[in-house]
Amino acid sequence: MNFLRSLLFLLLLVVLTIPTGAIVVLGIPLPRTFRAGTISAWRRIVMWLVAHLLGIRAEIRGLENLPAEASIILSKHQSAWETLALQDLRPATQNPVFVLKRELLLIPFFGWALASMKTIWIDRSSGRDALKRMVDQGRACLDCGLWIIIFPEGTRVAPGETGRYKIGGAHLATQTGAKVVPIAHNAGGCWPKNAFIKKPGKVVMSIGPAIDPKGMTDRELNTRVEAWIEAEMRRISPQHYSPGN
Repeated sequence: MNFLRSLLFLLLLVVLTIPTGAIVVLGIPLPRTFRAGTISAWRRIVMWLVAHLLGIRAEIRGLENLPAEASIILSKHQSAWETLALQDLRPATQNPVFVLKRELLLIPFFGWALASMKTIWIDRSSGRDALKRMVDQGRACLDCGLWIIIFPEGTRVAPGETGRYKIGGAHLATQTGAKVVPIAHNAGGCWPKNAFIKKPGKVVMSIGPAIDPKGMTDRELNTRVEAWIEAEMRRISPQHYSPGN
């Protein structure tokens, strides 16, 4: 049954994504609100399919921790699920700006649509130039009231694993003064990395208290974010961690 559900979901996703991507790209001359609205409609349909076809439901904890002002979300990254779900936490976080790898913009239709929107892409080979570019663009987005979403581990990790938390998100926060919101979730249990078959179940997403970066170094902030996320992962998904680990 999970195979059939996953196959149907994939087929519907392709049917939805190709025309949506084309509409967004063709809509480049139009206001950003048109493209954002088109992508938002696509996302709502996909998340409906995730809940009702795949049977993946969500429990969101800690919504009260989201600040009123535009902030930086630093989230655990286990699947494609959170890239969609993070955009619907509250109206303020809809149509946020993602910090992503440049290669993602080359994916047909999906990547093209991303490229037509406001994004902050990173060329990892550029070193410190990439950090400077991220800060310049990130500050402009925050000043416009746009939230920024970053996956500090840089890539998806399997349940129970921890990737190296890269300093970029913390650096952006210390340079702009924007608050950081750490988020933990266990979506990888239902939607594993690179897995065709998705499993029904409940994803718990936990939003931590916002962290003010004032007076903190990049390393101190990054360490604090990692400590909260990884401790929370052991609370919401203890089955993936051995005792004492």
